[in-house]
Amino acid sequence: MPTSTEKQGARERLLDTASRLFYAEGVHTVGIDRILEESGVAKASLYKTFGSKDALILAYLDRRHERQVARITAAVESAGTPREQILAVFDSQARLFAQPDFRGCAFAAATAEGPVGSPTEEKSRVYRTYVRGVFRALAEEAGAADPDGLADQLHLVYDGAQMAARMDHQAPVAATARRTAEALLDAALGA
Repeated sequence: MPTSTEKQGARERLLDTASRLFYAEGVHTVGIDRILEESGVAKASLYKTFGSKDALILAYLDRRHERQVARITAAVESAGTPREQILAVFDSQARLFAQPDFRGCAFAAATAEGPVGSPTEEKSRVYRTYVRGVFRALAEEAGAADPDGLADQLHLVYDGAQMAARMDHQAPVAATARRTAEALLDAALGA
């Protein structure tokens, strides 16, 4: 009978392999057999651990969410004023875009592959609500007269930058997104 350490090892190997493949190629493009082959884990372990491929996809998105929250939190905590914290989120996004394996927003990609109203779409909604909530809280802290409106605008720039970085593969995307965020902040808070 496998120990809890072996079980944890199999779970992590499955999740690591699935995360790499799902992000690079798509959640529905990659088959279970390939994940099993590359992870070195038995099929019975996969189904005992996750129950289904759909559950593995949701675990992948949960992991992505945790990592994005950690990235955004670190960016916010690294800056001083709320304005600087908002811009730090865009700076953090620029570093993400510069990674050689950057393939765009994992949540948008996974949602695009599934039906409307799917659990995958719900995971994406939770992530997007989190990002908008960060912008909203910081906009309010900065003294914006309309923190909801500013949060919507910043979130749109954030999302658009992810799409442009994925599609255009050009370095100026991050700088343009940051300048746009600065202009929105100047208009909402005064320069």
